[in-house]
Amino acid sequence: MLPFAFHPGPRLLSGAGRAVELAEKLPPRPVLFVTDAGVRHLGLPDPCILALEASGRTVEIFDAVEADPSRATLLAAVEAGRAVGAASVIGFGGGSPMDVAKLAAYLLGSGDTLDAIWGVDQATGPRLPLALVPTTAGTGSEATPISVITCEGGVKMGVNARPLTADWAVLDAELTLGLPRHVTAATGLDAIVHAVEAYTSARLKNPVSDALAREALRLLAANLLTACEQPLDRDARSAMLLGAHLAGLAFANAPVAGVHALAYPLGGLHHIPHGLSNALMLRHVLGHNLEAARGLYAELGPILDPRCAGEGTQACAARLIEGLDELASATGLPLRLRDHGIAQDEAPLLAREAMKQTRLLQNNPVEISQADAQRLYEAAW
Repeated sequence: MLPFAFHPGPRLLSGAGRAVELAEKLPPRPVLFVTDAGVRHLGLPDPCILALEASGRTVEIFDAVEADPSRATLLAAVEAGRAVGAASVIGFGGGSPMDVAKLAAYLLGSGDTLDAIWGVDQATGPRLPLALVPTTAGTGSEATPISVITCEGGVKMGVNARPLTADWAVLDAELTLGLPRHVTAATGLDAIVHAVEAYTSARLKNPVSDALAREALRLLAANLLTACEQPLDRDARSAMLLGAHLAGLAFANAPVAGVHALAYPLGGLHHIPHGLSNALMLRHVLGHNLEAARGLYAELGPILDPRCAGEGTQACAARLIEGLDELASATGLPLRLRDHGIAQDEAPLLAREAMKQTRLLQNNPVEISQADAQRLYEAAW
């Protein structure tokens, strides 16, 4: 066995209503509570907020986080935390509030500037105590030391550093019940991409992340359509939430690659939700990778279709790609770029933007050149 390192994620509280226990886990001083207006409107954070307030804390609620959160939003959250003297941070919602919460906790605790920490392992200082509560089963952000912010020109910039790993994460499937079908589908496919890309990552792939990725893919593939079609099915929702978390732990250690690199310009320039942008590029990037990743794809193939286990490597690898494409289509998501108002002649621009994602492209099993990226966008149109 080759030497490897694996970094565990946050301590977990799993079960209905357990976010209220954060009042006992975090310092008894002011807390910055980061969420978004939609989650706040649904009342999902209310029991947690009430428990925090009942403990005597000041709770500063920052609910201005948008999809693909901007640099300005992040800095506004930091200022809100600084103004109240926050001693801890909670991120409650989808990937966007959690990403903002992670960086806010770090910037408040370390005093570093944002521009000094972009990239991998540039953030090395202290952060405030941090807890994360996902309300979708997809991003895995509660498990990772990664935060992505949309900067000038729609370019997505990332911070990937161990101090961003939360102290606590709460997995409560009740918070995901009744999510709209399109949100369930997009976030679930996002988690599936995390599992597949972690398993095939060209950098830092290891036996522990492999085991997590396989189990994540099993849980997600088996339950995604049930969660879409029966949105109140608690067993399916619980499996999806756990699968998304395991996939997050996997790609926190074996980083994602080409699918994400080509998805980011779709979100940055067209504000397509992150999970959907991954789904749009999934089949095409996996096909591009097939020659280099055939053996690994073949190992994952039987998870989607056990019948291919006795077939050859080529057939089983192809079955993985076909099976994922069939699963994505069955969710009902429109899976062509044209379906989302993207013009065919935008492919060169999208390809140029994708080339800026060097942090991700270096993890792909095979090189993706600018010409390759343009061809893949054209195929996805």
